[in-house]
Amino acid sequence: MQDNNLFFWLKAAATAAAGAFGAAFGWLGWLVAAWVVCMALDWLSGSAAAAAKGNWSSAAARAGIWHKSGMILVVLVAAVTDCVLGVTVEHLPMLGLDYTVLVLPVTLVWYIFTELGSIAENATAMGAPVPSWLTRLLAAGRQSADQ
Repeated sequence: MQDNNLFFWLKAAATAAAGAFGAAFGWLGWLVAAWVVCMALDWLSGSAAAAAKGNWSSAAARAGIWHKSGMILVVLVAAVTDCVLGVTVEHLPMLGLDYTVLVLPVTLVWYIFTELGSIAENATAMGAPVPSWLTRLLAAGRQSADQ
């Protein structure tokens, strides 16, 4: 039986955690999780690219953390904006609108495409070939979220 198979239990725990996360936070939670992972990968890949070229500095790494902190503030502003819009629409029933979220998901998608583009740039700086179609796709995704 599977009782002593550690890999089986790790898969079961990961599946249970993912299911609980999805049930608790839904698609918007997964979008936030993707953004957080992309931020971490961008910071790590940027640090690796700088180290590979011998340009790594703690000051630049701290600047990256401050940059990410500012992004977190913008996402919080987008979330509060959605809350305010939702409450406003709810208290104006004569409009006939049903509002849940819009500003936060668009902001998150814009940031995700920005982070993915930066990760691709970092990979290029580390010497990895990055297909030009991928960089164009990421740029187009960011532009479409921007409009």
